[in-house]
Amino acid sequence: MAAVILDDRRHPQSVVGGGEAPPIPVDLHPNDPRVRSLCDILSRAPTTELERALSSCGITPVPELVEAVLCLSYSSPASAVQFFRWSGLSLKHSPRSWNLMVDILGRNALFDAMWDAIRSMKQEGGVLSTATFASAFGSYCSAGKIKEAIMTFDVMDRYGVAKDVVAVNSLLSAICRQDGHATDAADFYDRVKTSVPPDADTFAILFEGWEKESNTTRAKTTFGEMVIRIGWDAFLSTLVRANQIQEALKFLKVMKTNNCLPGLKFFSNALDILVKHNNSEHALTLWDVMVTDSGLVPDSPMFNAMISLLCNNQNIDQAFRFLDEMPFYGAFPDATTYNSVFECLVRNKRAGEAEKFFREMLKNEQPPSPSNCAAAIRMFFNQFDPVTALEVWSYVMEDLAPPQGSECANLVLLGLGEFERLSDVTRYAEEMLDMGIELQPTVIEKLRNSFQKAGRLDSYDRIMRRISRY
Repeated sequence: MAAVILDDRRHPQSVVGGGEAPPIPVDLHPNDPRVRSLCDILSRAPTTELERALSSCGITPVPELVEAVLCLSYSSPASAVQFFRWSGLSLKHSPRSWNLMVDILGRNALFDAMWDAIRSMKQEGGVLSTATFASAFGSYCSAGKIKEAIMTFDVMDRYGVAKDVVAVNSLLSAICRQDGHATDAADFYDRVKTSVPPDADTFAILFEGWEKESNTTRAKTTFGEMVIRIGWDAFLSTLVRANQIQEALKFLKVMKTNNCLPGLKFFSNALDILVKHNNSEHALTLWDVMVTDSGLVPDSPMFNAMISLLCNNQNIDQAFRFLDEMPFYGAFPDATTYNSVFECLVRNKRAGEAEKFFREMLKNEQPPSPSNCAAAIRMFFNQFDPVTALEVWSYVMEDLAPPQGSECANLVLLGLGEFERLSDVTRYAEEMLDMGIELQPTVIEKLRNSFQKAGRLDSYDRIMRRISRY
């Protein structure tokens, strides 16, 4: 649940204590007939008849079903409580069900009932967590009760839940979510920072609060403390991991003004994160900051990461630019580099460029991978270029072991068959069989149709006799 609370900083409405109801459990659809039936009972049955109606509906409650119904019951807290009690007679509620119940009560400003539920969770044992109190923080702050939210934090440990940095960040986020309360968040932070050391998330939340209120003076103070406590790299990496790239770039500009840009380690880590997010636009911006503004020299793995990312986003022209720039930085392309570009050219059916690039790969002794060879053969045949397809096959025959060339071989035969080059089919098939390559049954069947259509079944029978010998 701690990870959920960390997400709360960036997407405060997506967890308990925010605005909209939490999502339905992934293994239940909101239109599940059991969910619809139970929600219909909760909305229609009179309060005095609700438990009887639930007991006679014939639906056996299970944890996922209870969670789904509670997710849809935020506008009916009284009915939700009765449903929760009724279902609790036949099952042990999951921690998420308990947290949903606490959240429903808190969002409806039923704070006494919310605390009754929290005390019941303590007695239940094993269900209270930081998520429970994050819900309470959010509910109090949404109601404008900042002091009560802080008092809730103060008593967490009495309920067996640690007052750690995750809890601190959850409360700070809940406070800063409300307009005009960044100072309250900062005051709370000042009170607890000696007992609960802040992390990069803590400062990111405070910065967002000051930015929201356009308080540059306090932002600068927080900024200075952040640099002293955790340093640049940790903070900036947190922003990048949270996909707050614009925020990270903003701080990089401030650092540039003060001649204190981070080193290659940060940029390398940040680039890895952006590659995982498939974010080529921001990766290019970050690269420019690193190379142009910082004067750092990227290495071959960083170039490979950028080229692969650009190719995955179909930005082949930029990929070529990076490929051409590598030698100027003492970085030289390897098989990984070339195969990323070649794969992109093949995938985008850029046959002319792929042909030239294939030859350049062989010239530079950076051979294409077996999978790229197979894809290239298929693409060249589809683009009406059997000559280059057979060039790729010639490389496969010379440099790859038969098992690696099996897929390529079968694609060659299919391609030649589609071009009605049946004499070549016969010749290549015999060579492949001599190499110990197994022809796929589906390929053999398609070739039979081609030979039959051309009235040359004798050639097909000749191939089949050769197959029977192996």
